[in-house]
Amino acid sequence: MPHATIRDIAREAAVSVATVSRAMNGHSNVRPELRAHIESVATRLGYVPHAAARHLSSARSGMIGVVVPDLHGEFFSELLRGMDREASERGLYCMMMVMHGDAQRGVAALHAMRGRVDGLVVMAPQVSADELLAHLPRDMPAVLLNCAPGQPGRAELRIDNVAGASAVVEHLIASGRRRLVHIAGPAGNIDADERLRGAQDACARAGLSLRVLPGDFREPSGAAAAATLIAEGIDIDAIFAANDMMAIGAMMAFRRAGIMVPDRIAIAGFDDIPLTRLISPSLTSASIDIASFGASAVARLVKAIAGDDDGSIEQRVPVVMVRESTGPARTDHTLSNVHNNTPEQSGKGEYS
Repeated sequence: MPHATIRDIAREAAVSVATVSRAMNGHSNVRPELRAHIESVATRLGYVPHAAARHLSSARSGMIGVVVPDLHGEFFSELLRGMDREASERGLYCMMMVMHGDAQRGVAALHAMRGRVDGLVVMAPQVSADELLAHLPRDMPAVLLNCAPGQPGRAELRIDNVAGASAVVEHLIASGRRRLVHIAGPAGNIDADERLRGAQDACARAGLSLRVLPGDFREPSGAAAAATLIAEGIDIDAIFAANDMMAIGAMMAFRRAGIMVPDRIAIAGFDDIPLTRLISPSLTSASIDIASFGASAVARLVKAIAGDDDGSIEQRVPVVMVRESTGPARTDHTLSNVHNNTPEQSGKGEYS
């Protein structure tokens, strides 16, 4: 029977509509044998519960809102994959809105979702709390992912960017690298700022200097940073990029220039997107298990919606996944002498 309703089930099972409703919703005041009979009839008729109607009785929509800064790149596809998987397993649906780095779009998203979702996951590392989170209704359950401080009592998931970046740089130093460059993320972005600080801290502890080049988390900016180094002929032996896409962009630029990774320069990134394991050489990266991070956000939100979350901050410490791109340093080649072959030129652009 197409589009069978509970009235069809009630008629076929010779019971009232109210009895069918109680049985289908798991109420305890229905005899087990009668419940089994009703469920058997429902299965035979091909009855499919209507999600909206099911949630109506609980005054919930069964929908959760997700606000993210961007959709570009594998990081966000993995994050949303984890969120969607966890939501699906819990019988929930996701409504997503993208800020594109614009705080006003984020505020509009919060207003648009109010009354339509049971709770929100908000990821906004690039805007201040005053610009966005001040507009988040206090009665709206929410989980914040790497957002600016300023919402005490809200459930938060944070990546320990400082610890992760420090661990990557310490790995590079332990492998024999001494002349390091960091390709930074966009200024004002919490993740980028913390990863820069972690890299600087690790170099300071080792008594090493760190050159910083600008980036924006996208592959072309990594390639541009590498092009700058190649043009200057600076003698470096390692790059730590603030995310994997910039590291991959730099690696491709060096490959086109005939500069071997890791023989002449080691490269590492951050996030551990799936592509890091597929390229050659495979990329060393600080892993946060992105899909799991997204799933954890949804799990925390479900608790917040139920009133069971304590509003604590959950910190995820990245693990350095060592791969081919940070193999041992070679002492017979440097970046500078690839492009400056005469003895007089070999010291040009000395690292400082």
